[in-house]
Amino acid sequence: MKPFESFLAKQLEAYVAYRKKLGYAKKPLRPRLLAFDRYIQKQHIGWDQLQPSFFLQLRTEISEHPRTVNEILLDIRSFFRFMVRKGVLEQNPLKDIPRLPKRYFVPFVFSQRQTEALIRTVCKNIRKSETYFLLDMAKYVAIVMLARCGMRINEPLHLCLCHYRKNEGTFYIERTKFRKDRLIPVPKTVLVEIENYLTLRKKLRPDDQNAYLLAGKGRAPLNDSNIRRVFHRAVRELGLNHPEKVIGNVTFGGPVPHSLRHSFAINTLNKIRSRGQSPQHALPVLATYMGHRKYQYTGAYLKVKNAEHRMGLLEYTKSRAVVK
Repeated sequence: MKPFESFLAKQLEAYVAYRKKLGYAKKPLRPRLLAFDRYIQKQHIGWDQLQPSFFLQLRTEISEHPRTVNEILLDIRSFFRFMVRKGVLEQNPLKDIPRLPKRYFVPFVFSQRQTEALIRTVCKNIRKSETYFLLDMAKYVAIVMLARCGMRINEPLHLCLCHYRKNEGTFYIERTKFRKDRLIPVPKTVLVEIENYLTLRKKLRPDDQNAYLLAGKGRAPLNDSNIRRVFHRAVRELGLNHPEKVIGNVTFGGPVPHSLRHSFAINTLNKIRSRGQSPQHALPVLATYMGHRKYQYTGAYLKVKNAEHRMGLLEYTKSRAVVK
């Protein structure tokens, strides 16, 4: 355990011990205060420099998400509140330091038409040579699975042949983001692509020993960098390679493979809405299908209705920024 070394070392150690005695087991507390301790050393400051202006500078130099910055400052503010109670300081120098405003993220969303165009473009780019054909086919099927099953990028890559249940038309997905296993039904259009790929693979690799559903080189699975390359090439060819835009505290994401998952969720909810049903009622089922721990996480997709709505939000935010 690294010791505190700044002129506040004794007080920082006492505060951590105090928190521990109260039963708080907040893991990031000591590392955060240790980073603060090292920052003080680097700046060569003393008691007289512990002014609001110093902490405003510190806030700007923490290269983290605003939520994390606010949590770090909360820990430092609590430390100085402890110092005030102990009579070491008369007032808390962070008392009037405001929280950073919440940052909003608006994901890139493909329309249903754009999704299908992307799939066709990836298919068109499959190389016909003996060296690359089967590998490119696997990449194509991976993109189809991301787009039509709403899977995370690592999920189709980690599926083994035994996880694919042809007769049931399902995938058994193990050890996902939240360490949850799930069994999901697979759309018929995806099953067709998988069967075509496996048939070709059996013919072209009769002695195949690769255990993965989508085979990479030798016995290895596909690498996610392979998927990203074919994805971004198709996006460029379709003229959809819009860069990420940061306007005020709103970030409009550019297209990435995970955008297919967002788009799947949004387009699925729109289909439910078009049938006159409530998307809210479908959230628990969709959350289970997508492997979300809580259906509230899936509800985050409701903030953007479709690709057109996202574009409207972008234009509106731009206009507001210009007015200001």
